[in-house]
Amino acid sequence: MSKDKDKNSVAEISKTPLHEEHLSLGATMASFAGFDMPLQYQGIVDEHLATRESVGIFDVSHMATLRVRGEGAWQFLQKMLTNDLDKIEDVGAAQYSLMLDKGGHIIDDLIVYNTGAEFMLIVNASNAVTDLDWLRKHCPKDVEIFDESERTALIAVQGPEALAVIAELAEVEEFEEDNVEDWTPPKRFYLAPLTMIGGAHMLVARTGYTGEDGVELIMHKDDAVAVWRALMSFENVTPVGLGARDTLRLEMGYHLYGNDMDRSRNPIEAGLGWVCPKVKTDYIGAEAVAKAREEGCKEKLVYLKITGGIPRAGYPVLDGEKQVGVVASGSHSPSLGVGIATAYVPKRLASEGTKLEIGIRKRKAEAEVVKPPFYKKD
Repeated sequence: MSKDKDKNSVAEISKTPLHEEHLSLGATMASFAGFDMPLQYQGIVDEHLATRESVGIFDVSHMATLRVRGEGAWQFLQKMLTNDLDKIEDVGAAQYSLMLDKGGHIIDDLIVYNTGAEFMLIVNASNAVTDLDWLRKHCPKDVEIFDESERTALIAVQGPEALAVIAELAEVEEFEEDNVEDWTPPKRFYLAPLTMIGGAHMLVARTGYTGEDGVELIMHKDDAVAVWRALMSFENVTPVGLGARDTLRLEMGYHLYGNDMDRSRNPIEAGLGWVCPKVKTDYIGAEAVAKAREEGCKEKLVYLKITGGIPRAGYPVLDGEKQVGVVASGSHSPSLGVGIATAYVPKRLASEGTKLEIGIRKRKAEAEVVKPPFYKKD
């Protein structure tokens, strides 16, 4: 193959609207889901603990944003998603859900928001094309699907002091002279419109992927740099890369698509049966989920606390001398100071308290099945 052909065969890496901001902060960049993303700035542990103790901000603009509208939008999404949209009939309400194929396998996990005039879906960047193709394949004539990813930026603001930071930046109305109404954040798993000082209009969602309180800001890409810099002006705000985003979500037992679930797994074995209400039977894959729930699964996703080593994805999980699985997600927990992991193991080994081992290079580390989350706040 010629050099030109080889060069053209490599997919171009995308950049978020905040790419130059990351470079100016000295971030270590890495390819993720087709994007050049910050892996870390000052260090994964420091960024992780800053989020747990004060405020961490994350560029999550690589996530795909889809809008679904039309007379039949509710009925369409009720068929395509596992969770019950009746639970988010209030304007602004949000819901975690799954999209399955006919065999009950997980195409993607996502959050769906009821914005009133339409539904907004935030889906995984790695699955954006697949998701869009799947939705359009089943889309009726009275529904329109728009991919807003190219013009949308998302910034997550997470941590115990996150809402206070947003409150200082929020533009509020003056009702009386010298009397300014305080900004009120939306309820958990709700979104609301927000205008920041300086005039940037956005949606603020009380959601996140860290286990901390906080919000995710959804805005036009042209406003992203100004909003990022406004957030960075606070001394208690730390920019956080993908490395700490992963350790934060793993401490909470939150799933990562491609590791803890994929197209080979169903919701029951992945521990996501709660996202598939038993009373709802009209979504794609419902029959397969009901069968898996009734008959049980050969394997289950478990959560492992490790003594004496740091587990990584792909490391073998051992029962005595027999390999019974591989680590799906694994890392050192900065909050707990121990190794933590997830893995699919035979159902007989999935009970809390079961003792297993993780093969770490040429040695073994003790592992115990525990109930998630690994990290619990006081």
